[in-house]
Amino acid sequence: MYCNNWCPTCKKARAWLEARNLPYREVNIPNTPGAADQVRLWANGNVVSPSFDIDGTILVDFNEQKLAEALKQANLLK
Repeated sequence: MYCNNWCPTCKKARAWLEARNLPYREVNIPNTPGAADQVRLWANGNVVSPSFDIDGTILVDFNEQKLAEALKQANLLK
């Protein structure tokens, strides 16, 4: 999950993942070299947080339904 510490939507995404006991790696966009550039590639030039890379499936912003679908396709959520 590419995120920012100040982002309220990132906080919701963290809570959603943790409530389901799903492990995730957090990439702090401002503190990780290249992270902002990567997110801009995914989000048409914008830095949108959170953004997710789930086994190559890219999700920009937090949408519970789309995140659940991507996690199910990656066999990470039942």
